[in-house]
Amino acid sequence: MRAELSENLITGNELIDSQHKELIDRINKLLDSCEESNANLVAVKTLDFLADYTDFHFGAEENLQKEIQYPGYEKHKEQHESFKKTISELEEMLAEDEGPSPAFVEKVEEHVIKWFYTHIEGFDRSVAEYKFMRENNGRL
Repeated sequence: MRAELSENLITGNELIDSQHKELIDRINKLLDSCEESNANLVAVKTLDFLADYTDFHFGAEENLQKEIQYPGYEKHKEQHESFKKTISELEEMLAEDEGPSPAFVEKVEEHVIKWFYTHIEGFDRSVAEYKFMRENNGRL
């Protein structure tokens, strides 16, 4: 399973959408790295980059939410913390298994890609809609 940036994942916020595209590219590179001959080294480096970029992206989203006084900020931040925990668990799996196992790939598919889709379609889209409504006097 590969991640794809489909229409239903577009929030309408150019900055957030471009960062989502980068995250999807990184998720796919992580999955691709699991199939390479030096899979462990490449997967570790790719997962490290994904973790760093995730922190950067979540920081941008959270700053935007504070800036627009988004009422769902705390719940959204909890979702981000949950995802960071998943990335940490994946890092542990790579270390314990000495490389990307089938269980690792399955966890990426189930707990990264599916989480990402659900999060964008629900949480991120609602932030973008809230921001748009604030900028347009409550009209969608």
